Amino acid sequence: MPEEDPDYSVVVPAYDEELLLPRTLASLSQAMATVPLRGEVVVCDNNSSDGTAAAARAAGARVVFEPVNQIARARNAGARAARGRFLVFVDADTEVPPGALAEALRLLESGSFAGGGSLVLMDTGGDRPADLVVRTWNRISRRLQVAAGSFVFVLREAWEAAGGFPESLYASEEVWFSFAVKRWARGRGLGFRVLEDHPVRTSGRKVAWFSRWTLLGTFLLFTVFPFAARSRTLCRVWYHRPARTRAAAPAVEAPR
Repeated sequence: MPEEDPDYSVVVPAYDEELLLPRTLASLSQAMATVPLRGEVVVCDNNSSDGTAAAARAAGARVVFEPVNQIARARNAGARAARGRFLVFVDADTEVPPGALAEALRLLESGSFAGGGSLVLMDTGGDRPADLVVRTWNRISRRLQVAAGSFVFVLREAWEAAGGFPESLYASEEVWFSFAVKRWARGRGLGFRVLEDHPVRTSGRKVAWFSRWTLLGTFLLFTVFPFAARSRTLCRVWYHRPARTRAAAPAVEAPR
């Protein structure tokens, strides 16, 4: 007999993530064990040069491949391969508490919501500028009801109607995706909610990789000039990996 399709799919885009991916997948396994719906995990290996794919398979995830190194493309490739009617996108360095997954699925299953996101906690090690960026983002996310890329949940039909995550952008694609889903949802009387009670926790590795002023400057640049996200060069903080996490073979870049 053919295997029954899952109710939901967790899609994890991953580029050179063998160090942090196992922790993310372990947190997902724990969270998924607490909900009654059937789920699957799909990891999109975004042309990694390390053991990302092997780490994903070792954790029981299904792995698909996207050759062009771009977050939006990886999210969309994973979603196309996913079989669930509900889609949950989780970054490869993010831990999802059981309450966040349960609440997201409850809202999607209710028939009253098209999608949403979650507030975010970051392991910054007490770095004040980084903490300021996170607090500011959470205020924006709460006020405008837009999702952070670390945790986005959506009806499959809403993802399809929105055209997926915009592949013209190298960063902030989740913000524009949120706006597109909300437009589609309004026409159908559906909501879009950013969860506040169970924030997801993402790593503070960028704080170690980049200077505080680089991070703060990048945040301000994208706040004032959002379409700077069309430039891969200006989105370096999303794609750079320290030398120890990269092999010699470079990832394929999308055309500028």
